[in-house]
Amino acid sequence: MAKQTTSPDHPFSVSTINTLVGNWVGRLGDAWVEGELIQVNIKPTWSFSYLSLKDLNDDISMQLTCPTNIATAANITSGDRVIVHGKPRVYQRNGQYSLMVSEIRHVGIGEELARIEQLRRDLAAEGLFRPELKKPLPVLPRCVGLITGQGSAAERDVLKVTHDRWPAVQFKIINTAVQGQRAEPEIIAALAQLDTDPDVDVIIIARGGGSVEDLFPFSREGLVRAVAAAQTPVISAIGHEPDQPILDNVADFAAKTPTDAGKNVVPDAMQEALMIQEMRSRAANALRSWVVREEEGLANIRSRPVLKNPYTIVEEQEAIISDCTQRARRCVAAVFAQEDRDIVSLRARVTALGPAATLQRGYSVVQVVPRDGSDTHVVTTIAETPPGSQLRIRVTDGSITAATMSTTPAD
Repeated sequence: MAKQTTSPDHPFSVSTINTLVGNWVGRLGDAWVEGELIQVNIKPTWSFSYLSLKDLNDDISMQLTCPTNIATAANITSGDRVIVHGKPRVYQRNGQYSLMVSEIRHVGIGEELARIEQLRRDLAAEGLFRPELKKPLPVLPRCVGLITGQGSAAERDVLKVTHDRWPAVQFKIINTAVQGQRAEPEIIAALAQLDTDPDVDVIIIARGGGSVEDLFPFSREGLVRAVAAAQTPVISAIGHEPDQPILDNVADFAAKTPTDAGKNVVPDAMQEALMIQEMRSRAANALRSWVVREEEGLANIRSRPVLKNPYTIVEEQEAIISDCTQRARRCVAAVFAQEDRDIVSLRARVTALGPAATLQRGYSVVQVVPRDGSDTHVVTTIAETPPGSQLRIRVTDGSITAATMSTTPAD
């Protein structure tokens, strides 16, 4: 392309100069560029996302234009140190210079992330993440142990949320480093101190959001195994919801954020009070309903005749007994009268058939008096009274002594 000249009489148009600059920049070809992301503007509905990349050693930055799918897959945030691959270009419409990105890599993070994922798989295969190993959180802890950075937003969030929900809760706070090389040993030491404290019912390890590198200490094997061995329930509250350090897998409860940890470690006093009030109201209504039912049942029972006059049964039985007594008396009297009549009749018959009555009719009883002095006996045959026998003849008004003169047999 021939070199074009310009003069006051023949100036370039804006479009022409932008095109020329764009063509010249385009001849530079693609390049790898390293820097720190200082602005990340990504929206899923956009085809392209717009980033700002700052020089690591100077206060100089450049604009990046990146397809949204590449930016999303790279999981980038402001502050990340990255290496981008792209081709510089100048937009003819506004003359702005930008690097059209085709690939993004985290500097030094890729290997570390791969190592963390391998460690996660190894610990899972070992069974360190099994659900049955998770200890239940106390329903209402008296004292909460908190491990977090000094003066951090995470500490303020946990304290505020928990005290708003349950003002009586107490804390034992140990401030440690939450990023860098010192973080892991300091957190392990703080965990050991709180785990042996008999007053601490549950422990929260909290840190706010940050770069991928900042959260590396919470995926170290030493800290993970220390949490798994702790006797006190441990809550992991690291970063934001998308952040998933290995600590989340081994902790007894993984909170989405430090604020979420505060919501889950203690109940809401206001909700509990409302629940108690509702339960009391339900219990009172149930008791009133029971009393009403019992009163209705009692009224129904009291309306029965036997309970209106408790003596009714007694009086009925008394009338029955009185009637039976009278009937028994009448029966006994009738029996006695009949027996009296039978006795009189028998007495009359006995009297009529007795010796006295016979004697009164002109008969007499002849008895022989033996000479040997034995008892007398009634004469029934002439053989018993030979002539000369002494006789005693009983008549109605006395007895007659006589002697047998002779005997005459019956014809």
